[in-house]
Amino acid sequence: MPSHDFRAPRLFVDAPLAQDARVALDRDQSNYLGNVLRLAAGAEVLAFNGRDGEWQAAIEGRKRPDGLVILQQTRPQDRLADLAYVFAPLKHARLDYMVQKAIEMGAAALHPVLTRFTQASRVNTERMRANVVEAAEQCGILSIATVTEPVPLERYLGQRPADRLLIFCDEAAELENPIQSLQAARAAGHGIDVLIGPEGGFAEEERALLLRQPKILRLALGPRIMRADTAAVAALALVQAVLGDWGGNPPDAGIARPLSD
Repeated sequence: MPSHDFRAPRLFVDAPLAQDARVALDRDQSNYLGNVLRLAAGAEVLAFNGRDGEWQAAIEGRKRPDGLVILQQTRPQDRLADLAYVFAPLKHARLDYMVQKAIEMGAAALHPVLTRFTQASRVNTERMRANVVEAAEQCGILSIATVTEPVPLERYLGQRPADRLLIFCDEAAELENPIQSLQAARAAGHGIDVLIGPEGGFAEEERALLLRQPKILRLALGPRIMRADTAAVAALALVQAVLGDWGGNPPDAGIARPLSD
């Protein structure tokens, strides 16, 4: 696969990409390229849309950037492992951080769930989607993770496919080697959901409901209590290293299946 170009600006565009195609820029994109990056007509950027791979593109426009002309493909489209991050939302900046880090760690879907001790009463999913795009732009990611609307934990559990592995990160779990626990679940094969609860932990009835789920793996994340945003990074790193694409699993092996065709 072609190497990443970390020097060229990257821009997500919601339009088909092909050689010689022209893509109109919205006002925010025009302002970003022209006023923030100080780029003018003829300057080159990398464009992607989550479907058609990454493309070299040249800026068009007289007074300000108002479009792109697509030149050539730099990387073909890839697909993320079938890994979903399920979490009790946090407030403001910490939620922004958690979303960005989940995307950097390779999550293909973000599912906010509401629990008894969830801190944030309102969840701005549009802001979450904007953070998904920004993280993908900055980190060379080609696929755009999906973001769902928040639902109560009980409803989420009732709707999720029963053949997916649910990794329940529980601060009350018996301390065991998490790598060995994950290796024992290596044959999951139908996708993985990683669940992190709120700062106050799960209520006892929530924990009981979770432990009744099929294909559940209750996982302790070490001897210290972590903040929820820290736990997200720790859990996703463990899962990606043992079951995910960090180990070089090909796209059709293990959990690495597309969420939809």
